[in-house]
Amino acid sequence: MKVVAIDGPCGSGKGTIASILSKKYNLVNIDTGATYRCVALASLRNHLSLNDTEEIIKLSKEIDIKIDLNNKVYLNGEDVTDEIRSKAVTEIVSPISSIVEVRKNMVDLQRRMANNYDVVMEGRDITTVVFPDAQYKFYLDASLEERVARRIKQNEEKGIDMSYDEVLENIKFRDYNDMHKEVGSLKRTAEQVYIDSTNLSIDEVVLEFVKVIEGDLNES
Repeated sequence: MKVVAIDGPCGSGKGTIASILSKKYNLVNIDTGATYRCVALASLRNHLSLNDTEEIIKLSKEIDIKIDLNNKVYLNGEDVTDEIRSKAVTEIVSPISSIVEVRKNMVDLQRRMANNYDVVMEGRDITTVVFPDAQYKFYLDASLEERVARRIKQNEEKGIDMSYDEVLENIKFRDYNDMHKEVGSLKRTAEQVYIDSTNLSIDEVVLEFVKVIEGDLNES
């Protein structure tokens, strides 16, 4: 099993690059963020607040999450690909993903998803916790201003109404939360290949990844 692991903050382009690499190299693309968003959506549907920690942990063990080869996300058999990107889910996904037991449950799930496949996986702790022995480890970054601009454009495309200030504060909150999690925090390490996508086009970012992984994947 080959693993291309990509970590980085929200809005850095991880999902876009993972999708492109999955098609280029026939890798199964496992969106780890989607698994936490499913827990958040299920919590909302069950009218749980962020204070209902034990109920959220229990829910994270019981729900069924699947991601197909077309990157469709299913929660208990229902296609929730678009709904997990809603404003309501986005507002609570970071604190929910900070619950230690939830994180452990999702890491176990993510590892099971990757069994017997060559995969590309992106998130916050893929290179450090989920797959610390991954053959390829990347940290994809971008400036705060660029990430805000990208998220606003993404929201507009999805019909999500959030102001500039709302997006800015949400990303700042998520950055802090992601970097200060008790388990699975976002970290820079010496083993990661660091790529700053702030001033690069998507094709230029892909090229940076290809420079690292092209040879080995083509030879296998």
